[in-house]
Amino acid sequence: QDKMYYVYDGEVSLVAKNKVIGRVLEGEVFGELAPLTRAPRRAAAVAKTACRVIALDEGQFREALMKRPAFALMLMSVMVTRLRQTIAALRDAGVLSVSGAWKEAAVFDKRQLADLVQGLANDPQIYYERGAMVIKEGAMGARMYAVLAGGVAVTIAGGMVERLGPGGVCGEAALVDQSTRMASVQAETDCSLQPVGRTAFLELVKVSPVFAERMLSARAQRLRLLTARLD
Repeated sequence: QDKMYYVYDGEVSLVAKNKVIGRVLEGEVFGELAPLTRAPRRAAAVAKTACRVIALDEGQFREALMKRPAFALMLMSVMVTRLRQTIAALRDAGVLSVSGAWKEAAVFDKRQLADLVQGLANDPQIYYERGAMVIKEGAMGARMYAVLAGGVAVTIAGGMVERLGPGGVCGEAALVDQSTRMASVQAETDCSLQPVGRTAFLELVKVSPVFAERMLSARAQRLRLLTARLD
C-alpha cells in the first residue's frame, strides 16, 4: 500500500473492473497515487510482458526526490498525462462536471510559499477582481499560480470541476508538459495570486523536495478525484 513502482524494463497493464485502463512502459511509474494520497488502490497492475520493476517505499521515494529532481519532474509528467487522458474520458462519458465541485486542500501556507519563491519567482503578486479570468482553457501557459487570498473556480468546457482557496495551486500542468491549458480559472472573489514562471518552477523542484512532494500530492489527489467520476 505504501509503495510505488518503477518499470526498469518491459510493460505493465493497469486493470480496473476487468478492463485495461492504461499501460506503463519502461522508465515510467505506477502505483504512485496510493502512497501520495494515502488512499486504497483503485487498479491492479499486471505484467503484460516479461518485466522488471523497482519498488520504492516512502523513505526511498523522499530520498529520490532529494537526490534526483528529474524523478519528481518525471512523476509530474506522468500525472499530467493521466490527467489529460482522464479529462478526455470524462468528456466522452458526459460526466466531466458534477454538482458540488470539490474544494482542494491547501498545498502551501502563505509564509511557506513566500519562503519558497523568495529569490526565484520575480513576478509580483497579482490582484484579480471577482469575475476576472486568470487562465483560459486551450491557451499556452507560461506561469502557474498559488492563491494567497480569496478564491478561484476551475472549469473545463464551461463546467465547474474545482474550487481553490488560499494555499491552492493551479496552472502547473502546462509548465510540466509545455502544452495548452487543460482548464480555465476565474476569480470567484476578489483575490491575490502569486505567479510562478516555468524557470522558477523548475528551480523550485530542484532545490526544494518539500515543494516537489506537495505538488505531487496535490496532483495525485486531483487525479484520484477525477478518476473516481469514471466509476
